[in-house]
Amino acid sequence: MRARGLRTGLKGWGGVGAMAFACVLAVLSALLLPVVRSHGEGGGTDGGGPGVAHGSQTRAARECTAPEAQTLTPSGADGPTIDAIRARAGEKRKLIVGVDQNSYHWGYRDPNSGGGAQLEGFDIDLVRRIAKDILGDEKAVQFKAIPTDQRIPAIRDGRVDMVVRTMTITCERVEDVAFSAPYFRTGQQLLAPKSSDITGYDGSLAGRRICTAAGSTALSTLERDQKDGRLAADADLGTTVPNQLDCLVRLQLGEVDAVVTDGALAASQAAQDPTVELKGDDFTTEYYGVAMKKDADDLVRRVNRIIEEWRADRAGGWQHSYDEWLSQTMGGDAGRSQPPTPARYLRES
Repeated sequence: MRARGLRTGLKGWGGVGAMAFACVLAVLSALLLPVVRSHGEGGGTDGGGPGVAHGSQTRAARECTAPEAQTLTPSGADGPTIDAIRARAGEKRKLIVGVDQNSYHWGYRDPNSGGGAQLEGFDIDLVRRIAKDILGDEKAVQFKAIPTDQRIPAIRDGRVDMVVRTMTITCERVEDVAFSAPYFRTGQQLLAPKSSDITGYDGSLAGRRICTAAGSTALSTLERDQKDGRLAADADLGTTVPNQLDCLVRLQLGEVDAVVTDGALAASQAAQDPTVELKGDDFTTEYYGVAMKKDADDLVRRVNRIIEEWRADRAGGWQHSYDEWLSQTMGGDAGRSQPPTPARYLRES
């Protein structure tokens, strides 16, 4: 298969190759895909930039339990959001989706696929499944590349219909956007050079420079743990980047000592550069979800039904996508990555 051929070609890459790969993706990002940005980029967080009521969000977060279950029951019924998407005419009759194009085997452009450099990966498979269900055509998608810290602003401003971008469901985020039921389970994990004496998320991080993506759950977790004393007070969290792949480049350049990101993404980065490895176990449990507008109830219910069907489809569904894109980097046993079954739907409206 073509995907297996690509994996074989990338297996022997070292740090230089990975940096070249990252540079190619950066160029493609500028040339091939529109980037969704807002005036708050660079200074805000994934939570929404200027004007966000952080105090009320914090209070709501304290009252939140099981954020991955704060979603609506599945339904195949149409509604105003879906009707508006279908009413788009001509070339504009597409699902507009915010994605990543730099996350290897999640949402990335295959440099070996020819001039088209098609988007591929686990998240892209889900996007095409949703487009097929709603518009009858898996190719009826307008992809928009979004930096990590711009996912929520892009949804709230109406520049995308949804975001499918390894986006963790959190109590803070459910105050700003609506999430689907979870479609993947992961956790925060540490990535460092194989030669490093860092052993994991422990005392070996004292005095070390740690890179995270701005607006990510990794950054908020580290900041909270440092405040609570679970992370060394002198660990340097000052290096943040727009996209998590940029942290791998910083690590290769020796500008940081470690990267903290979702374990699923860290495994993909380790596959790109065999000089780095995951250190220690996951130290959180998190779930990815599809993010949409708060009032898009019909779309949320429809996406939840699609995710249910995708997971149940043994021929071309969730397991097929896992085998195709993630089994080589995360292992053949997909059980630890599957979200809870049956899913819980605690949100009433």
